[in-house]
Amino acid sequence: MPIEITMPALSPTMTEGNLAKWIKKEGDTVKAGEVIAEIETDKATMEVEAVDEGTLGKIIVAAGTEGVKVNAVIALLLEEGEDKKALASWKPKAAPKAEESTEAATSAAPATAAPAAPVAAPSIAPATARLAPAAPIAAASSPAKSGGRVKASPLAKRIAEQNGVDLSAVVGTGPHGRIIKADVEHAPAGHGGMPRRNPVEFVQLPNNSMRKVIARRLLESKQTVPHFYLTVEVELDAMLQARAQLNGQAEAKAGKEGKPAYRLSVNDLIIKASALALRDKPACNVSWYDDAMIQYNNVDLSIAVATEGGLITPIVRNADQKSLPQISNEMKDLAKRARENKLKPEEFQGGGFSISNLGMYGVKTFQAIINPPQACILAVGAGEQKLVMRHGQVQSINVMNLTLSVDHRAVDGALGAEYLQALKRYLEQPILMFA
Repeated sequence: MPIEITMPALSPTMTEGNLAKWIKKEGDTVKAGEVIAEIETDKATMEVEAVDEGTLGKIIVAAGTEGVKVNAVIALLLEEGEDKKALASWKPKAAPKAEESTEAATSAAPATAAPAAPVAAPSIAPATARLAPAAPIAAASSPAKSGGRVKASPLAKRIAEQNGVDLSAVVGTGPHGRIIKADVEHAPAGHGGMPRRNPVEFVQLPNNSMRKVIARRLLESKQTVPHFYLTVEVELDAMLQARAQLNGQAEAKAGKEGKPAYRLSVNDLIIKASALALRDKPACNVSWYDDAMIQYNNVDLSIAVATEGGLITPIVRNADQKSLPQISNEMKDLAKRARENKLKPEEFQGGGFSISNLGMYGVKTFQAIINPPQACILAVGAGEQKLVMRHGQVQSINVMNLTLSVDHRAVDGALGAEYLQALKRYLEQPILMFA
């Protein structure tokens, strides 16, 4: 009897996934532990390993199929001694009736229900018809045409081809409206003196699993979480000086290959300072649920990383206890693997507090959306120079805006302000990070 290979649940909240790619094909020998397929989950592409040995007899779900339910049969594995004739004996299991499935779900429900997993976003039906190409825009003055053919001198045609000029939009000034060399030379390259629309008005870009989850969770957050925002300005000069000294020390101790052991970024110091401030203000290290708030005993920070498919938040665990070089090297590795879709579920699920840094893109101030069930997210803006008056003299200092988005159900305004003050103290006096 063929062995059923089913869609695995690669995370606690996974209800369906996309079968991105088959590594093995029908007829291939499969050994236990070998990668047979790639499954696209909410946040990453995961490799699926075979549990049993045999021959891949039949692929039931084709590569590229979206929305495959967990535990659905995706392929059949023939055991030793079986051939394709054995596939005829396999029949898909009939789906349970609505009444039976409802009763089964009711009887299986625990006495105390855990927080419900997010409901999958409704799928959008693909367009059933293509738009016809837009009609070309008429020229301001009719170009020289004869029976659909543009009248132009051979020299004008050659110059137009070399310069990318559209002769159909050029007005000729020669005999009988013929296009001559001077007409082409005075026409802007590429457009013949007038705008030209792309005949394909738009393209449809299907939303991948990650984008759907991001959209659903952020919409839920904005609709159900009472956000408020606190902004503080932080002086950066002492922190920048400390960073330069630490990086210089790492370069001085570079190994045989001349590569330093670490290279600290401003973001690394912000992660460390945020973790220490969270340790000092543990009441901000919480998640909100209707029955109770959860206060975390460990400081695990979710750091927003932009990838080609969307935003993902790998976690730096116990960030308050790690050194700056440890945080720097770990963050570089997490960000690299996040962009390659190689993070494990436990590396991006969880966390009690988030950080989103758009300062590296030149954004001065912004307000981030809370990542439920977390209660806070820190938005980091760009550093900039500012003139201030001190002791009767004008001084130039480097400053940065930090904005804390807060769930008012879990964290009050005064507590959020106290957290920002603690964070400001660590950043403006970086020696405290080493105390």
